[in-house]
Amino acid sequence: MVDQLKNKILEVLKALLPLIIVIVILQFTLVKAPANVFSQFLLSAVMVFAGIVLFLLGIEVGILPAGKIVGAGLMEKRSLWLIIAIAFLIGFATTIAEPDVLVLSKQANIITQGAVSENRLIYIVGIGVAFFAAMAAMRIILGFRIAYLLTASYLIVIILSFFTPAEFVPLAFDSGSVTTGALTAPIVIALGIGLSSVLAGRSAISDGFGLLGLASIGPIIAVMIMGIIVH
Repeated sequence: MVDQLKNKILEVLKALLPLIIVIVILQFTLVKAPANVFSQFLLSAVMVFAGIVLFLLGIEVGILPAGKIVGAGLMEKRSLWLIIAIAFLIGFATTIAEPDVLVLSKQANIITQGAVSENRLIYIVGIGVAFFAAMAAMRIILGFRIAYLLTASYLIVIILSFFTPAEFVPLAFDSGSVTTGALTAPIVIALGIGLSSVLAGRSAISDGFGLLGLASIGPIIAVMIMGIIVH
């Protein structure tokens, strides 16, 4: 645990330090923000650093192993519908708790002055991820090529883009991107690897991965449909 903590501290430090240095340089050269604002930034940077370290450590120590165990355990039940249902629930539960999704939904609510409800967007995105996470789990079990599912999914996205109001199209694509955040990504990937790891003669690389890529298409389609319905 101590070694893992040290590694996470170094990883987060390497990631955050360049950003902090750039803002400090800007503060003393171009921006020159008020002292209280700059001090709040420094304090917030320390809090973010500590939070990310603990967050990533928790994911590595507990979330990833648990996801793999759940995936492998579901395969032992030999019930396709149970696996699909659990994949749906995990996809939904992780998405509505994803920090990136919460930030996007709050900003969308503010910018549209409530026209795009914060809670509605969160749940729409969650359902989109959940549906495609279930589809991706079914793909792993049945063994058909991911290219077929990707092609069909993006064809739907292209077709829907012609009917979706213009203001919802960029929001839809951003909704897809924020679902690959720090919480959803490790859980969904671990679930896929767990499912594929117990299938004889199957590769965890070719079958276990791709689940998150498919899941991220779901919010795009879901938000586009929401835009069409709202307008």
